[in-house]
Amino acid sequence: MTATETDLVLERFVSAVQQTVPTVAVWAHGSLALGDFQPGRSDLDLLAIVETTLNGDDRTRLAALHQRLLEEEPAAAKLHCSYIVRAVLPEAEADHFTWAHNHTLERPVTPVTRQELLQGGLTLYGPPAAELLPPLLPGQLEDFIRRDLREFWLPATGKPLLWLRDIWVDLGLLVLARATVTLRDGRLITKGEALTELLEIGAPADVVRDIHARRYSTPVPISRPQRIRRAIRARAFVRRGIKRTLAMA
Repeated sequence: MTATETDLVLERFVSAVQQTVPTVAVWAHGSLALGDFQPGRSDLDLLAIVETTLNGDDRTRLAALHQRLLEEEPAAAKLHCSYIVRAVLPEAEADHFTWAHNHTLERPVTPVTRQELLQGGLTLYGPPAAELLPPLLPGQLEDFIRRDLREFWLPATGKPLLWLRDIWVDLGLLVLARATVTLRDGRLITKGEALTELLEIGAPADVVRDIHARRYSTPVPISRPQRIRRAIRARAFVRRGIKRTLAMA
């Protein structure tokens, strides 16, 4: 997949969503906005601001839009979008209608996403995020990150089988590195920057190289025993790192 295909699917989506529901703005966050987008590997993380509450027919039409894009544009497999009614933007952490992982669901817009949008969101249509999205309250971002580490990621380190999968190794270590920097320095970093941070905080170098290869080059296949060893080391590192980070908070 090329950047041209990414541009095409974004253009088609922005045009189609305006014809489907009253649309105020469409913003991109995540790697696309932060400059670390990897075609074919990174998600297209979008947020659409709509004028009116979505009824059942609106949701059906939006799902059909996404399904049609999925069938016609390969890049659409990575396209995720949450829909927020303009009037409830201050309540972004409530659940909102979302298309992600090729189906509909309800999920919140996290303080991390909001801060990404406020600091450097990419405006695809309408006014920029800073004109519509209220700023975070003091400590709101840090409180969310600590809660996410404590209530989701720390319990996940108690489930060994999860860490046999690439996605848990990748996300677990990257989330820890990004959380560490935000809580320590008050800034958001990309996944690429997080890989450098991982080495600085003592992550196993071979595991970091493994993650880097999956994101930026071609990973080397590993055997079952190697996968088990990697899972044990990655899980232990993330668990220690979370406890250390929470103790410092």
